[in-house]
Amino acid sequence: MSTMPIHSEFDSIEALRSALVQRKISALEVAESALQAIEARADLNAFLHVDAELTRAQARAADALLTNGNAGPLTGIPIAHKDVFVTRGWRTTAASKMLSNYTSPFDATVVSLLEQAGAVSLGKLNCDEFAMGSGNENSAFGPVRNPWDTDTVPGGSSGGSAAAVAAGLVIASTGTDTGGSVRQPAALCGVSGIKPTYGTVSRYGMVAYGSSLDQAGPLARHARDLLEMLDPISAFDERDATSLADCDGIPNKPGRIRAAFEAAMGAQHEAGAKPLSGLRIGVPAEFFNEGLDNDIAEAVEAALQTFEALGARRVEISLPRTKLSIPAYYVIAPAEASSNLSRYDGVRYGHRSATYTDLADMTSRSRAEGFGPEVIRRILVGTYVLCHGYYDAYYLQAQRVRRMIANDFQQAFAEQCDVIMGPVTPAVAKRIGENRDDPTADWLADIYTLGVSLAGLPAMSVPCGFSTTSKPLPIGLQIIGNYFDEGRLLAIADRFQQATDWHQRKPEQQ
Repeated sequence: MSTMPIHSEFDSIEALRSALVQRKISALEVAESALQAIEARADLNAFLHVDAELTRAQARAADALLTNGNAGPLTGIPIAHKDVFVTRGWRTTAASKMLSNYTSPFDATVVSLLEQAGAVSLGKLNCDEFAMGSGNENSAFGPVRNPWDTDTVPGGSSGGSAAAVAAGLVIASTGTDTGGSVRQPAALCGVSGIKPTYGTVSRYGMVAYGSSLDQAGPLARHARDLLEMLDPISAFDERDATSLADCDGIPNKPGRIRAAFEAAMGAQHEAGAKPLSGLRIGVPAEFFNEGLDNDIAEAVEAALQTFEALGARRVEISLPRTKLSIPAYYVIAPAEASSNLSRYDGVRYGHRSATYTDLADMTSRSRAEGFGPEVIRRILVGTYVLCHGYYDAYYLQAQRVRRMIANDFQQAFAEQCDVIMGPVTPAVAKRIGENRDDPTADWLADIYTLGVSLAGLPAMSVPCGFSTTSKPLPIGLQIIGNYFDEGRLLAIADRFQQATDWHQRKPEQQ
């Protein structure tokens, strides 16, 4: 018989922090109960590596800080990391056979910043191999199961991160979003997740997929918990060449997003009786096409009506190149993956074939054995579009389309709206193995998230309803902002969550 962890009794990080600071509970007690819950829910396959002694050591250190009155903002808070962030002690596999036994000698910047803030790590979370996938079925260690219906996928590639939060195993988790890999699993698992502006969170120590697209972001139930996680990790890092030193003239350091959140909440309060008076919500016609499930269209429409009741105004807009985001992304991202994954050659680290005749044969066999089919597919696509004779026709053309997509968003923000809202996915969670005969079918499920990633904009997903299927499945609302607008996005989401309870609903243990 499993028991829910202690932290699940608290409805927010703030509430749990208060109990820890007042010494009503200890960080070690919280960690022990979470470790028991993780073991009890092994059926979800959300965790790839748990080391109880490492977790206990961090919890004891947190208790010492709490006792001495030196606690940080996340001291004692139980979290876990997507297995693409390198970590000392815990293995970092990127859910691939290629790295099945790899343990990093250093921590990723995201990991070290959260540790400095006091968070206690419970381990490493399952994901699609090298973050390539939309269902978490591409993991070399088996698929993650959605807590709402264990026969369905949790979304990907941060499926373990979303499932662990939805099942109450952690209060928050880290994920990465290259083309929707935080927002999509958040939507399918009924939790909240945010992808910040590209460059605001360091990619140092994050196993690379698409370097011009990858961005770390947290998942949690509440928008305010996302703020607690995102603010400490948003900081300039000289070890990441794409890290931003400032955000529109404001230093990129902890406190920036929290200040923007508080300013947005204050401005909303001063606006009058309705907290979102004056907010212009852009609704793209292209997000409500024939491929969208009726249940999702109705849930998003109900959410928009809630925002209107809070004082916001709906504005019809157009993002005319939405459909082009799919081919543009699936040229650019595989091209970057082809380059990034060339380092896995069986020589320096990673899987090495047991049998080979020479160096070239060793590299070929090691890569064929170490990579899964989806990773191989994307490497081949990426290598092809970078070849002489195809580079101009495919890769450069995709980059031109990318700029046009970014310009579409900028025109909408400059002339028509403050934020953009719509669905995250065209359908709710599919059954595990449903698209096995068509490996590219999942690519089409990213249609509403890819444009944001190509443009480098911040965006988030918040729960907004459930399907009418026999087992109701979660539906997410996507909220897209302009560059460096994370604080306002979180404030808008918080207002919505004060007026609704979708984010508070939890799956029953099956």
